[in-house]
Amino acid sequence: MASEPYIATLDIGTSSVRSLLFDGNGREVDGFGDQIAYHVHTTADGGFEMDPDALVDLTAQSLDQLCSQLRSLGKRPAAVGIDTFWHSVTGLDAAGKPVTPILHLFDTRSAGAARELAGRIDNAKQHKRTGCVLHPSYYPAKLLWLSETRPQDFKRVHTWASFGEYLFLRLFGECVTSTSMVSGTGLWNQNENNYDAELMQALPVRLDQFAPVAEMDQPRTKLRDAFGPRWPELDGIPWFPALGDGACNNVGSGCDGPDRFALMAGTSGAMRAVSETSRIDIPPGLWCYRVDRKRFVLGGAVSNGGSVYAWLQATLRLSPGAELERQLQAEDRDTPPGTHGLTVLPLFAGERSTGWRADARAAFIGLSAHSSPLEMARAALESVAITFRDIYQLMLKSLPEPKQIFASGGALLHSPAWTRMMADALGHNVQMCTEKEATSRGAALLALERIGAIQNIASLPPELGETFPSDEKNAAAYSAMAARQHRLYQKLFEEEW
Repeated sequence: MASEPYIATLDIGTSSVRSLLFDGNGREVDGFGDQIAYHVHTTADGGFEMDPDALVDLTAQSLDQLCSQLRSLGKRPAAVGIDTFWHSVTGLDAAGKPVTPILHLFDTRSAGAARELAGRIDNAKQHKRTGCVLHPSYYPAKLLWLSETRPQDFKRVHTWASFGEYLFLRLFGECVTSTSMVSGTGLWNQNENNYDAELMQALPVRLDQFAPVAEMDQPRTKLRDAFGPRWPELDGIPWFPALGDGACNNVGSGCDGPDRFALMAGTSGAMRAVSETSRIDIPPGLWCYRVDRKRFVLGGAVSNGGSVYAWLQATLRLSPGAELERQLQAEDRDTPPGTHGLTVLPLFAGERSTGWRADARAAFIGLSAHSSPLEMARAALESVAITFRDIYQLMLKSLPEPKQIFASGGALLHSPAWTRMMADALGHNVQMCTEKEATSRGAALLALERIGAIQNIASLPPELGETFPSDEKNAAAYSAMAARQHRLYQKLFEEEW
């Protein structure tokens, strides 16, 4: 039975906006919430943009539906928890109006600016401080690129903000952000919990154009007149500033400490671990952000997760999902990994961790007249598993070997065969987290902790499913495939950033 207090959540992702309701036990309450899909505007030169006001309007529509449901049953949440995509930036003028669109983390137009910065700044040293490399995913490259390509708009910017900050500006009249969100900008010194002075001085921006440190993480309660009467169920309760979606996914899937690693594969993918400590060592190749002011989240991300599976199905004209899964399971059962003789770099959308080559692209080596589409599919999925293996091995340089690895995301949930490949590649058992909306659940758990309804986010474990054991006899095959994959990468992408 659902128990109070209730938490309303907003999950603002790259393809949809979702509102949900969770109870005091961290369980999603059936019959509440709404999901609205949308499309990001892309450009031929690598742009990945969103209209800030249009995204606010979609968010409001989703909340309209949730509030109507709450009203009909006489329920009132105790707080609102929010997560959004990390690394987005938009410029606002002195009146709070957008000067630029939202630039998403997948926007690669600032790749040249990233290389320019890497020629002026010691990338290794600043990465140790900020947990972010000089890459088009992050603010430094985007800000420099905007200053060079849109100088007049750049001069008009009074405030640089993430979408979550702009949402609060529209709803409450103030730009409010979280440590979690600013930690993913590439401007934040992770161990000092403050803006990185050296990097800020290297950019054509001012510190007063960003959120003041002292005001971060503070909730707002009184909605503006345009929204308070519209959502009386949500007016007068704490709205916590938006958190990074990856941090919330870790929390919601039960990976809330260093002994549990999260393995997520949706359209993209990531492996992450949360650590509550005063300082952390950040290995090269990984990123490090924050869940909040007391917790780090360390890991790596790939732009090529379930999108590889989708490309294989569409391009190779493979069988529909259920039949392809049956074929992959039969192939995995009857044939050891790697016997197809193929080496694949699954970089269809460039590379983030561990080499951070935005210009890298996919490659298939070893194809012959006898290579089948199913062999190509298996080799590509194994290659993604090896990419996660690389991230995992780097994480072990800063964290102890985990007791558990929990997998989440639609790509793995719908493919036990691929999840089994992940376990074999990692050399570690992998257990499925069956929480349907782990990211929203994480935002709800962090809100419950903030209002004192639970002592700690670890108080409410997730729903878990099947465990996929690692098969030791496949370890040598994955090591050999990884070595071939690394050699191919070095041959194709030897140039350093």
